Amino acid sequence: MSAADVPSTTDFAALARDIKHWARELGFANTGISGVDLDEDEQHLQRWLDEGHHGEMDYMARHGSKRTRPAELEPGTQRVISVRMDYIPPGTANAWEVLGDAQAGYVSRYALGRDYHKLMRSRLQKLAERIQGVVGDFGYRAYVDSAPVMEKALARNAGLGWIGKHTVLINRRAGSYFFLGELYTDLPLPVDPPASAHCGTCTRCIDVCPTQAILGPYQLDAKRCISYLTIELKGSIPEDLRAPMGNRIFGCDDCQLVCPWNKFAQETSEPDFAPRHSLDGAKLVELFAWTEQEFLKRTEGMAIRRTGYEGWLRNIAVALGNAPRSTEVVEALNARADHPSPVVREHVAWALARQRG
Repeated sequence: MSAADVPSTTDFAALARDIKHWARELGFANTGISGVDLDEDEQHLQRWLDEGHHGEMDYMARHGSKRTRPAELEPGTQRVISVRMDYIPPGTANAWEVLGDAQAGYVSRYALGRDYHKLMRSRLQKLAERIQGVVGDFGYRAYVDSAPVMEKALARNAGLGWIGKHTVLINRRAGSYFFLGELYTDLPLPVDPPASAHCGTCTRCIDVCPTQAILGPYQLDAKRCISYLTIELKGSIPEDLRAPMGNRIFGCDDCQLVCPWNKFAQETSEPDFAPRHSLDGAKLVELFAWTEQEFLKRTEGMAIRRTGYEGWLRNIAVALGNAPRSTEVVEALNARADHPSPVVREHVAWALARQRG
């Protein structure tokens, strides 16, 4: 399929307006259109990789320039349609209250419900089909965190927000609690103006980070980030970072929780993002008791699956080690002291030592 098949009489400005309208009908909060020039972002990414801040995320370097040159990833790409979707459901337990309850497990708010990847990709496919119904065959490909895509840079260039000092995209009318998705296309659509930055002199995100993973404005050392430690890292968590993790068992939201712009955050209308199994504030001891079969069943279709059962137990063991000393916690840890996984055993032993003082 190619834009060469699109009628020469097509009004692309009108089509761009229609695309944004159709995207909103499909549940996307905002839509913007950008070109494919990411030269400055390519240089920033390369410096980040050269400094080794990506840790074990080898895939960040594996694809070479395809990440920063959309036309190399999808030949013929001229424009990128970026969309965002809010994810905080109404009635979700207050994040600060859960973080303040050392007996509860904190799960990043984005991961409490259904995994967003398939949901958003399906909606993007419907958007493409809607465009196709008007212009005929054209070249496109939908992405939702599923390929080497510079989603934040593209969204910034499309006017959806600016990249904050914590490296998360911020929208001045909606904060940062949203997912991003892209539709690469060969249609010569008019582009939107890029978003300007509005962090000013604020450093709250840098100051609050439990593990000091934000080395400075726009400089994230993923190896210290709790989201990386609890999800991407597959082995042992460095001992000096375990206590600062507190009760965070899957991801971390602290840098977003303190961001002043999140006073404008919008609740989602997507029912699939509602918390499952009370994971917005469940007790650590209860979660630690899940068998592998229970873990697989209860996290089916959820982003939490990414950490794996071994990683789930490892993360909870650290949180239990950071919990107030109690017989209940010690008994729960002892029940996993002989776990087949050496990684789980190591973190259980550390937690027991913490509990015993």
